Amino acid sequence: MKFVTFEKDGQRRVGALRDDDRIVDLTPAVGERGLAAIIGAYASLAEPIAAAIETAKETFDVNDVTLRAPVDRPPRNVFCVGKNYHEHAHEFAKSGFDSSAAAGAVPAAPIIFSKPPTAVSGPYADIDVSLDPTGTVDYEAEFAVVIGKAGRCTDADDPWSFVFGYTLVNDVTSRELQKHHSQWLLGKGIDGFCPMGPALLTRDELPVLDDLEITCEVNGEVRQRSPLKNLIFDIPTLIRTIGRSISFEPGDVIATGTPAGVGIGFKPPKYLKPGDIVTVAMSPIGALRNRVV
Repeated sequence: MKFVTFEKDGQRRVGALRDDDRIVDLTPAVGERGLAAIIGAYASLAEPIAAAIETAKETFDVNDVTLRAPVDRPPRNVFCVGKNYHEHAHEFAKSGFDSSAAAGAVPAAPIIFSKPPTAVSGPYADIDVSLDPTGTVDYEAEFAVVIGKAGRCTDADDPWSFVFGYTLVNDVTSRELQKHHSQWLLGKGIDGFCPMGPALLTRDELPVLDDLEITCEVNGEVRQRSPLKNLIFDIPTLIRTIGRSISFEPGDVIATGTPAGVGIGFKPPKYLKPGDIVTVAMSPIGALRNRVV
């Protein structure tokens, strides 16, 4: 199932995508709650949701609504993973912007940081580079995991049991702020610097992940391309690393890292500038398409 959060006639609503271009409005079946709350109560809502999809007589064209991030109000900061593809770890270490490079290009354990909920924006929202005073805004295409179960992930737990579904994010970053402050929150937590979506695909729709390929294009030029099997630390490892001591909440998002090809990997760097169009895509989730302003 593909869930979306959308805006119609000024109202925020939750829906399910049918044939990728028609939306079934689930709001009458689930109430005015957001998708994070629906995920938390999914055991009791799965049946009415399925019935609403089956019996829907009216659907909306996806082009007639405004799509928002599927989890547009995360319960807390988005968990993010740094340097989680070998080639990107090396390009970042060589860039001069990596405050962790002294410990080695490839990390020995997952590097976890976060982006605040205010960084989350829609799949077609503008990226406002004026919010970065240094003019060094970069892109990072990432596959994201959405958590569906509360609690800590102990050694006895199956990490996959915590996964509700998957979406995409662009971990937009001010490189100079990231470098200047050593820790990454200020460089990556800027308002709107986490486009997300366009849909949340439930785990059962993607039983095998390794060969799924994530790409990023800037103005039609392919900058990033990699299958998920190239992750240094796989999804179960990331869930165990975070969930061993931090209790998960339904609707938590984990961005799993970006492959090589980011702007700072070029000489000179290829930073984003007003007028650029950044497209992060993976089939069958869809594509983020964000204009830089």
